[in-house]
Amino acid sequence: MAQSLLLRALSTSLRPAIVSQLSRRRLKRSLSFVSAARTMSSAVEPFQKVQIQYDDTSFDVYVIGKENAPGIVVVQEWWGVDYEVKNHAQKIADLAPGYRALIPDLYRGKVGLDVAEAQHLLDGLNWKNAVKDIGAAVKWLKANGSSKVGVTGFCMGGALSIASAVLVPEVDAVVGFYGSPPADLADASKAQAPVQAHFGELDSFVGFSDVAAAKQLEEKLKASVVPHEVYIYPGVGHAFLNVSPEGKQRRKSMGMNDDDPDVVELAWSRFSSWMGKYLSA
Repeated sequence: MAQSLLLRALSTSLRPAIVSQLSRRRLKRSLSFVSAARTMSSAVEPFQKVQIQYDDTSFDVYVIGKENAPGIVVVQEWWGVDYEVKNHAQKIADLAPGYRALIPDLYRGKVGLDVAEAQHLLDGLNWKNAVKDIGAAVKWLKANGSSKVGVTGFCMGGALSIASAVLVPEVDAVVGFYGSPPADLADASKAQAPVQAHFGELDSFVGFSDVAAAKQLEEKLKASVVPHEVYIYPGVGHAFLNVSPEGKQRRKSMGMNDDDPDVVELAWSRFSSWMGKYLSA
């Protein structure tokens, strides 16, 4: 199954560190911290909740930004639609010249508040159906005022966003962060939309988002017919864009202590240039 690559990466790299570092006491404290953070972030909710239907499926999406602006589908990490992916969508909507950002709820309302819950939700995700959800979200944006639509995502969402470049013909541009799709989901050499990808040099998700995976993705994209860029940032690890206080705390609880604001700014700058180039009218 498609998600086996990420699960295997966890088992060979981060999972042992997580198990050794998170005692019951620390896990409860982390859970309380994240729950409080989610409560605070929901106090002011700028997102519009919309339900999308296709075939015999319906799911919720969260929309923010200017109407009739270029659209960007923002795909969650393995945690679900939590404060961090909403932070990213808010930032994207505010980038010049202004975007309409849409988060599809791939977990159907469920959110992982700790590693075990996130892994359970990931285990239950049908990745091919998730790509269909992304495709439906792209079509919804195009039917509701966005003449061009891109897809971006993070970790699990990064892999899914790159898969959408292969499997969703309506996509106009893709930017994936620290995730690459396994071959049984999508062959990146068959990408149909321009792809930009970002990885951290210290990322230890072997075969999914480590340096070897990044270079393998780059080789596949070289075999495609689309413009592409792959960046590997020194001194940072997985999920390096998660810079909110809650996100930093969660990364530290998972053994990720890197913090480089310059890298974060550079990655967002490259994202903005890429989407601006391919989503402009």
